[in-house]
Amino acid sequence: MCLSGARHERRHHRSPGPATRRDTTLSRLGEEWDNDDVRVRPGRGSRPRTKRRPAHSDAVDGFVTAVDRGRYTCLVGEPGGSGADSRPVVAMRARELHRDAIVVGDRVALVGDTSGAAHTLARIVRIAPRSSVLRRSADDTDTAERVLVANADALLIVTAAADPEPRTGFIDRCLVAAYTGHLQPMLLVTKSDLRDPAALLAAYADLDLPVLISGLGGVAGPGAGGASNDALLDDAAVAQVRAALTGRMTALIGHSGVGKSTLVNALVPHADRATGTVTDVGKGRHTSSSAIALPLPGGGWIVDTPGVRSFGLAHVTVDDVLESFDDLLPASANCPPGCTHDSPDIGCALDDLVARGQARSGRLASFRRLLASRTQGFDQPNG
Repeated sequence: MCLSGARHERRHHRSPGPATRRDTTLSRLGEEWDNDDVRVRPGRGSRPRTKRRPAHSDAVDGFVTAVDRGRYTCLVGEPGGSGADSRPVVAMRARELHRDAIVVGDRVALVGDTSGAAHTLARIVRIAPRSSVLRRSADDTDTAERVLVANADALLIVTAAADPEPRTGFIDRCLVAAYTGHLQPMLLVTKSDLRDPAALLAAYADLDLPVLISGLGGVAGPGAGGASNDALLDDAAVAQVRAALTGRMTALIGHSGVGKSTLVNALVPHADRATGTVTDVGKGRHTSSSAIALPLPGGGWIVDTPGVRSFGLAHVTVDDVLESFDDLLPASANCPPGCTHDSPDIGCALDDLVARGQARSGRLASFRRLLASRTQGFDQPNG
C-alpha cells in the first residue's frame, strides 16, 4: 500500500466520538440497571402555579375596633354592636393580604374560628373598599402614607384656646388631611374661659368650618380620676358634641392636654381613657397610645387616636388640596402650566377669579395657607 493510501484509510477510521461512546456506555448500563434505579430531579418551575385564591364564601363580616401588635379586635354581628349577636373576635392577617394595612374602622371579612371564645383566633382574608381615610406620613420628607383611621364620616379637631397654646399649623394640617381623605372636619375649642378664641376662629371663618366651644365646667367623665380643672368640659359643649357625632363615625385628633380623652370619657360611659396634664412648658403629655373605636350610647362610633407628635403631609399634592375647594377648582384650568397656585406673582388664574368677584379673597387666602401648611412645621402657635 502506498503512503497516500494509508493516510486516506486513517482519515476514514478514526476513533468513536463522544456520542458513540455515550451510547455504548448507556447500552452496557442498560443490561445491568432497571428504571427504578434512576432518579430524575425535576427542573425549576416544573410545579404548576396559579394566581387563583380561595373564594372564602363562608367568610363573615366584621368591623375593626382596635389594633394591637398584629392582632385585630373585630366586632362581628350587627353593625351598631348593640344586638345580642354582636361579639368581639380577635383575628390575625391572612397571608394573601401581604402588607396591606388594616386599621381601625376597616370593614373586613373573617374566616376560621369567629365564635369570639377565649384563646381563639380568626383570620382576616379581605378588606372592603374604604369610603374615607385619615392618613399621614412620618414627616415632610417621607412620602409613604400611614393610614390612621378608615371609613370615618368626620374628623373632630380638638384644640385649646390656651394652656397649651393653640397651634394653627397643626389645625391646618388636620384640615388638609380631612379634605383630601373625604372626611368632614369640625373644630372643638376647649378652655375658652382662659382666652377668647375669637382671633383663632377668625382664621377659619372662610372655610365654613363647624365650630364648637367649651369653657370650664363640671364634666370630667367617668375614669377621669383626679383630673385638674384644665381638663374639664362644660355640660352644654358635651351635649352639642354628642348631638353632632350621634349616628356617625367620627375620628378625634388633637394635642395631649387639650381635653380629648376627657371628652371621650364624657361621651362614652366606662371608656376609662387616661387623661393627662399640661407640663410647665405648655405642652401636653401623651396619654392615648393607640387608636380605638368606641360605640356611642345613642348610635355611632367615636375613634380616639393617639396624641400627635408628627403629622407629615408629604403624600399630599397641590391638586389634592385644590379639589376640596369647589369654588376655586374650575378657574385652575386657566393657570399657566406647572402653576403651584401659591402666589399671584406667577400669573395664577385664581387671583383673576377673586378680582372679578367670582370668589372670596378669604377663600383663596385660606387655600394658600393650607397649601403652605404641607411644608411648614405644625407646631406654630396661633399668631
